[in-house]
Amino acid sequence: MLTLAGFLTIGVILALLLSNRVAAVVALAGVPILAALLTGFSPTEIGKFAADGIKGVAPTATMFVFAIVFFGVMRDAGLFDPIIERIVKLAGNAPVTVAVATTALAIVAHLDGAGATTFLIAIPAMLPVFDRLGMSRLVLATCVGMGAGVMNLMPWGGPTARAATTTGVSANELWLPLIPAQIAGIVTVLVFAAILGRREQRRIAAAGGPSAFTGPVDSDDTADATAPAPSGETTDASTSTLRRPRLYWVNVVLTLATIGALVFSVSTPELIFLAAVVIALLINYPGLKVQTARIEAHAHGAMLMASTLLAAGVFLGILDESGMIEAMAQSAASVIPAGAAPALPSSSACSACRCRCSSAPTPTTSECCRCSSVSASSSASVASTSRRPRSSARRPSDSRSAR
Repeated sequence: MLTLAGFLTIGVILALLLSNRVAAVVALAGVPILAALLTGFSPTEIGKFAADGIKGVAPTATMFVFAIVFFGVMRDAGLFDPIIERIVKLAGNAPVTVAVATTALAIVAHLDGAGATTFLIAIPAMLPVFDRLGMSRLVLATCVGMGAGVMNLMPWGGPTARAATTTGVSANELWLPLIPAQIAGIVTVLVFAAILGRREQRRIAAAGGPSAFTGPVDSDDTADATAPAPSGETTDASTSTLRRPRLYWVNVVLTLATIGALVFSVSTPELIFLAAVVIALLINYPGLKVQTARIEAHAHGAMLMASTLLAAGVFLGILDESGMIEAMAQSAASVIPAGAAPALPSSSACSACRCRCSSAPTPTTSECCRCSSVSASSSASVASTSRRPRSSARRPSDSRSAR
């Protein structure tokens, strides 16, 4: 019964999300709760399952909230404006350089991990240039998507945060080994952007289109390089009052120090971003009213992502603590032929805390990435103790499935 409930829960959630019928929070939290009730668990037990799941994702959600606020404050202070303006000016009139500059602009704009902000910065800045040169708007969307996609590997990006929530590993720990791959990805998307620009150049030349335009791009065309902020954050009238050009290099140093602290794991990511937010607000916007206004301006995006992560924690907590995931794994394993088992990849688990380890435990000790060495006997006792509450929690549904 647990196996069936687990597979149905995942199937219903996927169907609801793919069909855009409900919000992610409703699907991720509502469906598992209903499934747990139908399988015989009491509301008290479900509450404990959900609380355990929320505890696991709380650090990631906290990091996400303060990361969004920090980069939002940096954007309000004008940290990205000179970079954006320089990229737009370097784009020139050649389709190749325009495509590469568009991708580079998306990479810089997506540093805060917010997709809406990236498109609201890159599209208004580069759309007039694309139209003047007769370049396809589909290429514009592709270049922006490539730049934003490769930057999603940042610890405060959506995919990394969701992976951290699912695996129970810190987003910063997941990101550090991916830095070389991310750098390679940035180079790759810039190369693909150049290829797309060259194709556009040949297409425009063959069509005899606006490629004959060789004059400079009007300043009006790139006037939007500073980009309107997403709705609810800053308006055109208040943008200039929020800029802090005199503090530009101070903000650059603060941003680099924040990223450096993440790379070298000076502290936990949530504490690093919390400290960065405090310093950024004190330096750029002293005073209660203006600081509150900046936090409220970015609260929409922060709360949307945080609520989604907390709902995912409820989903994982219920499926894990109720035994659905274990039952699903056992059912899937029973389908695999016994002869194929030696060919399957395996990962070692610590007998003390049951977490995934980078090195296999020795016969007498358990060398774990999160635990110190413990004896095999103590490991077994800890493991058996940690399993008792879960087995008692599963008793109602197990007896029902047996019947």
